[in-house]
Amino acid sequence: MSSSDRSITPDVIATIKATIPALEAHGLDITSEMYRRLLADPAIAEMFDPTHQSKGTQPRALAMAVLAYARNIDNLGVMGGAVERIAQKHVSLEILPEHYPHVATALIGAIQHVLGDAATPAILDAWGRAYWALADILMGREGQLYDASTHAEGGWTGWRDFTIINATRECDNVTTLELKPTDGKTVIQAIPGQYLGVDLNIPGHGQTRRNYSITSRPNHDSYTISVRHVPNGVVSTWLNSSECKGHQVRLSPPAGEFVLPQKSDTPLAFICAGIGMTPMIGMIESLAAQASSPAVSIIQIAHSETAAPFSGKLSSLAKEAKSPITLHTRLTSVDGRPDAAWIADRIPENATCYLCGPTGFMRDMIQGLSKAGIPADRLRYETFGPDTGVTD
Repeated sequence: MSSSDRSITPDVIATIKATIPALEAHGLDITSEMYRRLLADPAIAEMFDPTHQSKGTQPRALAMAVLAYARNIDNLGVMGGAVERIAQKHVSLEILPEHYPHVATALIGAIQHVLGDAATPAILDAWGRAYWALADILMGREGQLYDASTHAEGGWTGWRDFTIINATRECDNVTTLELKPTDGKTVIQAIPGQYLGVDLNIPGHGQTRRNYSITSRPNHDSYTISVRHVPNGVVSTWLNSSECKGHQVRLSPPAGEFVLPQKSDTPLAFICAGIGMTPMIGMIESLAAQASSPAVSIIQIAHSETAAPFSGKLSSLAKEAKSPITLHTRLTSVDGRPDAAWIADRIPENATCYLCGPTGFMRDMIQGLSKAGIPADRLRYETFGPDTGVTD
């Protein structure tokens, strides 16, 4: 479809909105079929985490996104945050303009396959226009992000070789890996909270890509990532074994919008469960080094003391920080899972809250904290993998 055929006219808007009931009823069928078609290409399949496909989280997340797009097709400004998250994730996986036609073909083909005769030429044309209108927005933003990474100090374009030089056991099921550029040159100083795209060639299993939060303080020399071992997980098992040390991986530049503001006039609260601490530890460490940072409260929820990543570092930071840091630890094997009221009692008044953890925990916290009187505009959150709607 040429650029002149991508306009969102009133007729297109009306047609897209008329398909909302069909998307509500068959959206997951459409996105599942779309991924089936898309992932038939091995070069594209290696960009996706097969776990998200086998569990159905990626098709569900896309179905929700497509439905939200249809509902807001006449007011796309409300989707700015979602568009930014998608663009950031795309650049971490090195999604390029040449990939977009493959998705368009798979999506339109899936709509036609699932809806059958109900997918009229007018509907297919409208969704083709809608897709490319959004694709143009994404490609424009992604181009800006790629350009910024290329021209930053220590920046690069595409994938860059790094060597795993250290592997440190963080707790029972988490290993922290230090990654240094193989060429010995500097790297981009990441913003605390960002993540890396990691392209791995695991012996005996082939090429695959993942995203991992950066857990080191900002610097120009190296990055660390901290990986939770998932039973039967090929990638996490290898990265938690001694075999990975000394191997090369490829990294895309730091990405992600779940970061600290440049300045905060209110207290900050970090609420995490399990491995959800990984995007936050760099933020907390950076704040601890600032004499003028706002008051910080940390609520770490873990199954047990030996399954709480960074617990020792958090204790040290709370004691040695230049500005006040309060640490609350909740072990679910001892005290059970906390509810939102327990969390709210430990959050300073007017605090901006950062949350990360399993989807169920996130959903309970976001909904519960809102009911406990913490406005939604003071909640920031990060999801690992596809966003399947923690605010629903």
